[in-house]
Amino acid sequence: MTAEPTAAPSSQFPVPPLPNADDTALWVERTGHRRYTGRSSRGAEVLIGSVGDEGCFSPGELLKIALAGCAGLSIDNGVSRRLGEDVPVTITVGGLGDEAEDRYPALADDVRIDLSGLDEATRERLLVVMRRAIDEHCTVGRTLKASAQVTTTINGAG
Repeated sequence: MTAEPTAAPSSQFPVPPLPNADDTALWVERTGHRRYTGRSSRGAEVLIGSVGDEGCFSPGELLKIALAGCAGLSIDNGVSRRLGEDVPVTITVGGLGDEAEDRYPALADDVRIDLSGLDEATRERLLVVMRRAIDEHCTVGRTLKASAQVTTTINGAG
């Protein structure tokens, strides 16, 4: 089954090879030697470069941040409903690349949240809710676990 590209929200944005949520156009533009800027048709930008480059993320770091951010968004409703809208949550994420295979064999994230104000039963229920929310609704984590089909097209036309 092949999906046909859909029109981007405006002709000023590149047409993605497959549709995105809300018809958002996503692309990167080269801005220098091994430097790119990731953009969305909603006006978001992220600077992309090599590991160690000041002021930008490497692609691998973006992958890890996407995993952590997705986990956070997945638990946010349950956590804020039980602990308040201003509850502090930090999610750390990591994983070293296998240089010989040029891939990440393992990634891990760690949700840091203060549950000390909850009784044991409520704490255990919230932990179950959080784990279930991540397992069922973190699209990035689910995609990584299932291995998505990736297709790259190189268009040399002007």
